[in-house]
Amino acid sequence: MRAKQRVLVVDDEPKILDLVRSYLEINGYAVICAGNGREGMEIFEKTPVSLILLDLMLPDLCGEEFCEKVRRVSDIPIIMITAKVDEESIIRGLNMGADDYVCKPFSPRQLAARVGAALRRSGAGGKAGVVLSRGDLRVDSEKRIVRRRGEIVPLTRDEYQILSLLMSRQAKIFTREEILDAIEGEGFDRSVDSHIKKLRAKLEDDPRTPKYIITVYGMGYRLGEFP
Repeated sequence: MRAKQRVLVVDDEPKILDLVRSYLEINGYAVICAGNGREGMEIFEKTPVSLILLDLMLPDLCGEEFCEKVRRVSDIPIIMITAKVDEESIIRGLNMGADDYVCKPFSPRQLAARVGAALRRSGAGGKAGVVLSRGDLRVDSEKRIVRRRGEIVPLTRDEYQILSLLMSRQAKIFTREEILDAIEGEGFDRSVDSHIKKLRAKLEDDPRTPKYIITVYGMGYRLGEFP
C-alpha cells in the first residue's frame, strides 16, 4: 500500500484546523496541524510533508513571510487559505510563490480536490517519501528539497525537475526534448541549456568543468558518475 501524502495545515482558527484535518483524512491524506506560523515552520523544517495549506492572517509569522521562507529552499506546493478576497491580495500571494488560493468560507470538498490537483501537478502525488541519492547529492521528493554535502540548494521548479530526472536514471543520456517534456516546457529545446547553466552554477564547484551534470555533445545531458 502506498504511503499517505502528508499535508501541513497552518491556521490559527481551531475550527478550521479540525474541519480541514477531518475532511483530508477522509480523503486519504495524513494531516499535521499548526496553530501559528512559527510552529508551522518548525514542523516544515523537521518533518517531510508533501503540501502546505497556509492561512495568510497568522498572529506571529505572517503567511506571506512563511511562504517566502519556504520558497527559498523548496518547491513544495503551497495553497493559501485566507479571508482576503480582494484581487490585489490574491495576486500578491500568487506572486510570492503560492500554487493556489482558497478564500474563506470554502467548500471542504473543493479544497480536497485542489490539494489533489496541486500534488499531481507537482509530481508528488504518486511518489511519497522517495529520496534519490547520488554521491553527495540528495533529492527528497516529499519536501522537494535538494541537498549537496548536507546543505540545502535552493532550486526553481524547472531546475528541481531537471535534476530529479537526471538522478532517476544515472546512466541514461536525456535529450533536450525529453527534458522539455519533464518540465512541461513550451519553447525551443535550447532553452534547456539555459536551465542547465543555472543549475550548474548552483551545484558545481567549477561550472566550467562540471562533475554533476555532464554534456554529451550531439545527444543531451546525463548525470555524472558517482560511486
